[in-house]
Amino acid sequence: MQNSNQPAALDQTLDLKDFEFDLPAELIAQQPIEERHESRLLVIDRAKDTRSHLRFKDIKSFLKEGDIIVVNDTQVLPAKLYAKRKTGGVVKLLLIKPMATATNIWEAMVMPIKRLKVGDELEVEGANGRTFPIFVKDFVLGPDGYKRMLVDLGAKETVFDFLKEVGFAPLPPYIHRNKEESDMAARPPLGSRTEDIDRYQTVFAKNPGAVAAPTAGLHFSNELIEELRVAGIELHKVTLHVGPGTFKPISTSVDEHTIEAETYSISETVAQAVNDAKARGKRVVAVGTTSLRALESAGASGKLEAVENGSTNLYVKPGHDFRIVDSLITNFHLSASSLLILVAAYAGRDRIMEAYKEAVLERYRFYSYGDAMLIL
Repeated sequence: MQNSNQPAALDQTLDLKDFEFDLPAELIAQQPIEERHESRLLVIDRAKDTRSHLRFKDIKSFLKEGDIIVVNDTQVLPAKLYAKRKTGGVVKLLLIKPMATATNIWEAMVMPIKRLKVGDELEVEGANGRTFPIFVKDFVLGPDGYKRMLVDLGAKETVFDFLKEVGFAPLPPYIHRNKEESDMAARPPLGSRTEDIDRYQTVFAKNPGAVAAPTAGLHFSNELIEELRVAGIELHKVTLHVGPGTFKPISTSVDEHTIEAETYSISETVAQAVNDAKARGKRVVAVGTTSLRALESAGASGKLEAVENGSTNLYVKPGHDFRIVDSLITNFHLSASSLLILVAAYAGRDRIMEAYKEAVLERYRFYSYGDAMLIL
């Protein structure tokens, strides 16, 4: 059954410039606000063709008893490492995923990578000053065409504990923690490490594996979740481990762009709850583009299927036939990005670009630590 709440028809031919907007640098949020649910909320009602400005905690007034909110419970790994070479040079690593056959060997994006060789020993430092060796195992070519490194992090059974001690939150590059923003090798102040590891994480985070946060979920607090529960609004969890491919810049065209595959899971319980809700005429509200992609990947037939450790490279662009999702909660995304194209595919390009222009005028905070949007 096709979702009855499809977006209006979009332009037949779209260029990347159709998704570009100007954003003053001061509107890029550098820190999370103190109370998660106090972020601002821009509400777009497609049926009424209206926009309104509220706080995220007001979202409950737009939801009804029996509606389902679907969040992504992936847990962001402290996947950014700063390592020293024997020569003293600093190497920055972003861990992407472990090898299926050896969970202590991780694929990583590395800067600079040019002079590294197989067998090189690198040294990382923990928060308490202890140092640990890691080793270059091999090099591979990523789906993006760039060289990546395989790094040995030590004993398999202690990898996650090791990352907790030495890793930093994999904040996007537009969030600056270095004293000198141009110094790509400098390690951020240790004082910001713990706070970012905590706040660049949703309150739902349970299953480790993401190298970027499902940022729409950052606005939910335990207090708000309880208010929604009391109001009879169901909350269900899926898992999609966000990888770097989600944020890959579009270098070709809107139609030709591709997204690197990511692992996701949807339980039988969640699939049944979503299907039952839709059968009763209740709404399914996706929290974030990652939840939407998981739901639409597993629900292409119009019925949501359970998936265990599935893989999706679904790229939602204009013309996508939305089968599961009725409403979307999302952050404000980068200009000309695949995430903005997804949101525009859902709500209509003109409607979204007008809303972004208004958000800039109203001084909303943008990107990962920024404000939110609800599209009804």
